[in-house]
Amino acid sequence: MSRDFARHRQRLLRSLHRAGITSSRVIAAIERVPRELFVADRWQSLSYANQALPLDLGQTISQPLMVAQMTQALHLTGRERVLEIGTGSGYQTAILAQLAAHVYSVERHEALSSQAAQRLTQLSLHNVSFLVGDGSLGWSEFAPYDRILVTAASPILPTSLWEQLLRGGLMVIPIGQEKRQDLQLLERLPDDSLRVQQLGSCVFVPLIGEEGWHL
Repeated sequence: MSRDFARHRQRLLRSLHRAGITSSRVIAAIERVPRELFVADRWQSLSYANQALPLDLGQTISQPLMVAQMTQALHLTGRERVLEIGTGSGYQTAILAQLAAHVYSVERHEALSSQAAQRLTQLSLHNVSFLVGDGSLGWSEFAPYDRILVTAASPILPTSLWEQLLRGGLMVIPIGQEKRQDLQLLERLPDDSLRVQQLGSCVFVPLIGEEGWHL
């Protein structure tokens, strides 16, 4: 890593802490994952800017603060099996892989999924499985999951994802309109009821699929 990237990374970590990221495990994971590896060449100088950046196929790599907030909300201890919906560049996937037992990541674009898998192999992160498919339907083969993280906006809570969440598990998902959503922390209680915590407003690309937005 260049000296400039190292300096910018430390500046970003300080800004995340000031913004309320208090989990030392989340901060350490972000420090270990080189964001520049996941950013297109033309955006390299902004690798550690606290902003979302464009990816191919109309997708984005999320703002670091949003990645940190969503990850922190999952309260990962290292023992969890996590379903991630929307692999994208693989940056969020890499953060989760540092903190969970295993990550199952679903992406509808084959090219993005393949590139992300290559990046994680390069980082020697081998506790991730990838699937190209409809993320709104989850990945039933390995359900139930302790945690689910959805990195695309859904108009409603997809029934398939809820059914694949373990009782006592947590899901973070942006729900709302295409232009703006509410980031929600959902807890599936032991009696199968739902507890909702609002984490703030956000803007994500749409979750395209049978139980999301339709093309």
